[in-house]
Amino acid sequence: MQYQDFVEQDRVIDEIANYYDHPPAAYVHSFGCQQNVNDGEKIKGVLLQAGYNLTDQVQQADLVVFNTCAVREHAQQRVYGNIGALKALKNANPKLLIAIGGCMVQQKEVVDKLRQSFPYVDVVFGVNAIEKLPGMLAQRIRVKKRVLMEPAERYDIVENLPIHRDSNFKAWLPIMYGCDNFCSYCIVPFVRGRERSRKPEDILAEFRSLVQSGYKEITLLGQNVNSYGKGLERKIDFADLLALLAEQEGDFRIRFMTSHPKDASRKLIDTIASHEKICKNLHLPVQSGSDRILVQMNRKYDTAQYLGLIDYARKTIPEMTFSSDIIVGFPGETEEDFEQTVELVRRVRYVQLFTFIFSRRSGTRAALMQDDTPYKVKAERINRLIKIQDEIAREEAALLAGERCRVLIESAARSEGQLSGRLDNNLVVEFDGDPSLIGSFAEVRITGSKGIYLSGELCG
Repeated sequence: MQYQDFVEQDRVIDEIANYYDHPPAAYVHSFGCQQNVNDGEKIKGVLLQAGYNLTDQVQQADLVVFNTCAVREHAQQRVYGNIGALKALKNANPKLLIAIGGCMVQQKEVVDKLRQSFPYVDVVFGVNAIEKLPGMLAQRIRVKKRVLMEPAERYDIVENLPIHRDSNFKAWLPIMYGCDNFCSYCIVPFVRGRERSRKPEDILAEFRSLVQSGYKEITLLGQNVNSYGKGLERKIDFADLLALLAEQEGDFRIRFMTSHPKDASRKLIDTIASHEKICKNLHLPVQSGSDRILVQMNRKYDTAQYLGLIDYARKTIPEMTFSSDIIVGFPGETEEDFEQTVELVRRVRYVQLFTFIFSRRSGTRAALMQDDTPYKVKAERINRLIKIQDEIAREEAALLAGERCRVLIESAARSEGQLSGRLDNNLVVEFDGDPSLIGSFAEVRITGSKGIYLSGELCG
């Protein structure tokens, strides 16, 4: 389904423009994951098309949009705090419009709370209703009543949404939406719905457009990219799609996330090995090194399967690096379970590890599980794990000294006069260079490391 099917563009633009006595500015803030960041870019795109300018100063905004995240309870409470802070802005400027979207509002109790406790919120729109936002704003202006969309699951995909990308050399490219895994701790399938894959021809068209526009790094997004292709008429899996994109002409590289271990295959590893343009870094969230806890998490793999894939990847692509997510303090986790996680981390030797203390999410099965472990114990465990991982990351970084690597220069570094670039393996190197190089590829010789950061010098 195309975006144009939903747009009454002229009427919407006129109603929004007539509401203000000056060109309106929109402030859009996205919380959470890369998928939310990409959704935020689309929100900016539809608002620009509807006649808004963009501002990064909330005090200067005529419209404030929060694109919310529901993954962790603490983050959700922080969003409520941010919404509460908007009341003063609304009091100072009664014509200010406030719209709340994203994953949080896919929960009925959240919409009810916004309705009852935040009367100054004008519009609530679902995670799959970005294309409807301008029309909802126009409706709010026209009828002078709040427009609060109730949560609803969606099964189609809207293509060709306008987008305002935050970078001109790195891009997010969703290949699928939703999730069918129902891990016991995760709210995502309940707020983003079941899996829907984009047609490969639509993905390829957007990919080619990005390459032609000069984008150097394109990251494919999905809650579980490895299950891409289910439900499509054309028989295609993620490895096939990855190969199709990597064979396109141009100077670019491809990353992808997130990869579920139960669906990651040797075919995927072979595809990565066969294509120079696919980055040799695999983010493969393990969540726990205890088979008993993995069963409770409903992850549908065990550590032997996980390590078997890691070993195959390391044998097939010796330079491959790995990163992962780990939840510490899942209900019922014992010291023995935690030590099994530590053992797995030492075995795999991740270059990056994203660690979280278990966050209870109402509506998930894990929220009903008995949890007798004191928070103090969980905090001590995660601190031990972080210390171990930092040591591993420093050791892995030190091994690259003397190597000559191709990097994408992303930004200014921490020290004045230096730039920061990312290697194919996802490690970051800092080196002297001119800011005009940001957004381009360069050859860098690694001279050493400072903790988890590499140091280097430009070649040529």
